[in-house]
Amino acid sequence: MQVIYGVHPLLESLRSRPVALAKIVAAEGRTGKAAEKVLALAAQQGVPVEWVARAAVERLAPGRVHQGIVGLCPEYAYSNLGAVIASQRPDAPFSLVVLLDGLTDPQNLGSIIRTAHCCGANGVVIPEDRSASVTAATIKASAGAIQHLPVARVVNLGRAIEALKKRGFWIFGAEAGADLGMGSPDYAGHVGLVMGGEGRGLRPLIRKKCDFLISIPMRGQVASLNVSVATGVILYEILGKWGRVS
Repeated sequence: MQVIYGVHPLLESLRSRPVALAKIVAAEGRTGKAAEKVLALAAQQGVPVEWVARAAVERLAPGRVHQGIVGLCPEYAYSNLGAVIASQRPDAPFSLVVLLDGLTDPQNLGSIIRTAHCCGANGVVIPEDRSASVTAATIKASAGAIQHLPVARVVNLGRAIEALKKRGFWIFGAEAGADLGMGSPDYAGHVGLVMGGEGRGLRPLIRKKCDFLISIPMRGQVASLNVSVATGVILYEILGKWGRVS
């Protein structure tokens, strides 16, 4: 079973996929309006609640900011690439898919999922190997967005990019120092945004499969942004361009 910790992720799980939660585990004496909302929704959805000593909650989410209440659910059910492509938002002029090449930090993954959802993306694609997977930390960092945005896990990211190209997507890879600034393209059409892993960036093979390499203008002494921040900056640039054509 997977642990979901924190009030907001629990609320989103109960609102969006009530059948996914097998049980709520709360620390004895846990009170407050936030906890009451979780418990009320659990009662409405028929999700059992078990009251235990706070130490027992700590054992379920050691070292985490669990706020005295956690949920137990089956392992995350990944989508496939086809489902991500098909989930274009009705208010979006084009499809937008975020592909992550070797991201290793589950909290970065969660933050990117959150931003991608806020920007109207279809979904996020990650490779099966050498990549962060959806964990409790990812769910927490997504602040509930993972309940609304499909995440596909593919065997080969390069083949996923080729599949998107065949469906009419333009593939933009983020690369520090690329000659093309992120503000130059008009992003008209379906967009696949590829972000590299922490530290190493895009792998050479994935870089070659991109139609365009784009960079974020930098003015400070630090050479690059955190990958989740960089993803947000580029996504909002795309969203701004789309706002002019929608």
